[in-house]
Formats: sequence, C-alpha cells, structure tokens
Amino acid sequence: MDGTERSRQSCAAAPRAETDQAQRQPMMELNGTDHRDSPSDRVTLKKEIGLLSACAIIIGNIIGSGIFISPKGVLEHAGSVGLSLIVWVCGGGICALGSMCYAELGVTIPKSGGDYSYVTEIFGGLVGFLLLWSAVLIMYPTTLAVIALTFSNYVLQPAFQNCVPPYLATRLLSTICILFLTWVNCSSVRWATRIQDVFTVAKLLALGLIIVVGLVQICRGHYDALRPSQAFEFTRDPSVGQIALAFLQASFAFSGWNFLNYVTEEVVEPRKNLPRAIYISIPLVTLVYTLTNIAYFSSMTPEELLASNAVAVTFGEKLLGIFSWVMPISVALSTFGGINGYLFTSSRLCFSGAREGHLPYLLAMIHLKNCTPIPALLVCCGATIVILCIGETHNLINYVSFINFLSYGVTIAGLLYYRWKRPNLLRPIKVSVLVPISYLVFWAVLLGFSLYSEPVVCGMGIVIMLTGVPVYFVGVHWKNKPRCVYRVVECVTYVGQKLCFVVFPQEDLSEITPLTSSDKHND
Repeated sequence: MDGTERSRQSCAAAPRAETDQAQRQPMMELNGTDHRDSPSDRVTLKKEIGLLSACAIIIGNIIGSGIFISPKGVLEHAGSVGLSLIVWVCGGGICALGSMCYAELGVTIPKSGGDYSYVTEIFGGLVGFLLLWSAVLIMYPTTLAVIALTFSNYVLQPAFQNCVPPYLATRLLSTICILFLTWVNCSSVRWATRIQDVFTVAKLLALGLIIVVGLVQICRGHYDALRPSQAFEFTRDPSVGQIALAFLQASFAFSGWNFLNYVTEEVVEPRKNLPRAIYISIPLVTLVYTLTNIAYFSSMTPEELLASNAVAVTFGEKLLGIFSWVMPISVALSTFGGINGYLFTSSRLCFSGAREGHLPYLLAMIHLKNCTPIPALLVCCGATIVILCIGETHNLINYVSFINFLSYGVTIAGLLYYRWKRPNLLRPIKVSVLVPISYLVFWAVLLGFSLYSEPVVCGMGIVIMLTGVPVYFVGVHWKNKPRCVYRVVECVTYVGQKLCFVVFPQEDLSEITPLTSSDKHND
C-alpha cells in the first residue's frame, strides 16, 4: 500500500509490452486509429446505469434477506404489533432523510465511492481511510458472506427438510455463487446491471405475492392482531432503550439505501438520475416493507412470528399450501440479487480508494476492453471467501452494523461542515438544513443507546476502525519508503496488470470535480 506519486508512476510504467503506451497517452490508439477525440473509446468506467438500473441498484441492495427475517427482531424489541409497524414506517422516514442528504452530496461531489469519497473530500485522508479500512477489511466481506450463506441455506433446505444443511455444503455453494457473480461483474457492467434489474423485479414480485395474500386475509376478516385494541398490547413495558434497538433492527433491513452513491461515475447524467432514483426507490421500499409486515400479521399471531426463524417461509407454509416452496425460492432469489449488488458497489469502493492512493494502485485499474475493475472485484471476492472459511460471522455482523451506522452520521455531519467550508460550490440539490440536523439528532440518540446497551460490540467496532491509524501512517502518509518497497509494489503491479490485462482509466476530471457557481456561469 502506498500513497505517493512516485509509486503510481512506477506502477504505471510496469507492463511495457501491452500497457505502457496506454499509461502515457491521454487517449488509446485502438486498431491503429487515433480515437483521442472520441470519449466513447476512452478506457474508462462506462456510463451504463440509467434511471431504471439506478433504481434497481438501490431497491436490490435494500431488499436482501432483511425483510424476510428482520420483522422478528423489530417485534421482539418493540413489544407490540402497533409499535413495530410505527418503527417500520419511521425507519423508512429516517432512511429518506439520510438519502436526501446523500443526494446533495452525490451531485455536489460526483465521485464514485459513496461515504468514503465524501468524507475524504471533506475531512481529509485519515478519516476517509478509516472508513475505507473498516469497509474493505470487515464490513463488505462479512455482509457478502452472510448474504451468500443465507442464499445457500435456502437453496439447500428442500434437500435437507428435517435437518440443517451441512456446514461444508453451504460454504461450497456460497463460494460457487460468489465466484460466478464475480466472473459476471468482471465480464461486463451491462450483464451485472441486467442481473440486478431482473432479480430486483423478482424480489418485488415475491413481496407483492405476500402483500396480496395478506390483503386477501384482511378482506376475509383475519386481522385480529391489527385491531387497535390488540395491536398496542405490550408483552413488556416499553423502554426507550428497547425502542432504539427495534430501530436498529429495522435499519438493518433498510441498509443499502446509499449504494448508488458508490457508482456515481457510471450513472448516466448523475446530477439528474441519482436524486431521481433515490426519491423513487426509498418511498417505494418503505411502502412495500410496511405492507409486507401488515400481511405477516394478518396470518400470524405475534407469538408465531417470534417463534419463526424465517418469517416469510412460515407465512408461505400457513397460507400457500402446496405452493409454499415459492417463499424459500423467493428468499434465495432475493439474496442472489443482493450478492450481485454488493459485489458491484463494494468493488467501486476499492477502486475509489486505490485512485486516492489509499490502497494499492493495481486496484484502481480497469480491464482494457471490458472496462471493469477486475483487480478490485477479485479482492472483494477473495476477502469474502476468507470470511466464509473463518466460519463465525454472527459477532462480525454486529460490529459491521455499528461501523456502518457510524459512517452514516459522520458523512451527513460532513455535509453541514462542507456547506460552511465551501459555500460557493455548485449544489444542484440543496436540502433544508433541518433535514441533516433531524437525521443527526436521531442518529445520536440511537448511537448513544447502542453504546449503552452493547458496549462490547460498539467498542470492538471502534477498535477495528482505529487499527487503520498505524496502517495509514505507514502505508500512505510515510512518503520516503525504502527502494525495496517500491520494487515490490512495481513487481506486484506488473504481474497483476499482465494477469488481468488492466490499465489506469483515462478519466475526464471535469466529470468528478466539484463545480463552483462561477464554473457553471462560465459554461
């Protein structure tokens, strides 16, 4: 890992036969013809994500396995059906406030990388690196591993109806799934986005089936648990701490709402389509989640729901009869699409980190023909397989949830600071100052109760982030390293470029540089 310009120059010059000329010239000469004036022929990340695919990325990443499993945790901490439904609606509202702030950041700082890119731009390299370090080391590999294991468990369940699927079988199928989707993402951005589109539709159809069946039940008069007299019967006295934990459970099901910001540079007309996709997707997911939970309570008592490890499967067994197999398949399809979305977006985080000099520069390179970040994708794939081999993911996912939630607050606090620091920047979207303040108040309350109720988990999350401090100063801040370090970096980069056939992208800096009002006026 090295953050110096010297390292980048050395890396760029490595594979001399195929890619040296590509590194030195501002535009590639392909097939003997100079295409310097044609942006479509530049070796760069291609803008192939339209409005529909942008919505599919947000919806597909939010709707993973959470809505099929998380209702149990929300109800358990809320203590009543009515309060749990309120938590789901308010959770969507808080998610909407956060997404509005991210929409402003996304069009003001139009870089891929999401939270990391914004925090690096606003607060500097160290803070950005700590977010990057925790995300690459733990957050995304663990999340991918958990989703992949959920996928394999549901796929294998029909073959092991009376027992838990074998440990080795679930790990093997999870690994095959990760490897296959990594190959798809390495091959074509278009293929990856089409998979995301198709599986997002499949998720919505599965939830639509649950909602329709639930509404039919309500029309038949099966809504005892939803009557106000029973909906607010608490199994225990409600406390602020338990309600905060219920919101944390709901926030897990809503996680992924900021993922489109990780691929901003591949969105067609990002200053228009990024906020549009956010404003379409978040209300839609909130509506679907709320109606899905109402459907669950139309067919299950609170006791039945709390006793279920997979709420959607129990729902299907009670109401769908011989078609109950639809629910496990729907969960499997949902998680498969979630894996694809996480791979697609997390690889762009590695790509952005390497471009800033916070990760090896090999990860900032893309395939010469496919224009996909193959090294970054392979790192994400490899890290996920390592987590799968470790086996214990329960504690890691708790640390991940805290780190993820912490990064949201730091990023949105950065929005307020950036307005003060750079008041003249062009902001196509500028939300009311009450929006980030309201989100931060809610965030601070939840964070405080998380620290109070789970001090060990939160403490470990903070420790994981802080382990990046010495790595930053040695790997990035220390600029005069021994020559042998540069030789090793150059050798590894040379071999990596040869194997992956990758080069540095030829970027148009005007597309990723924040604009001032005077810049817009001059245009």
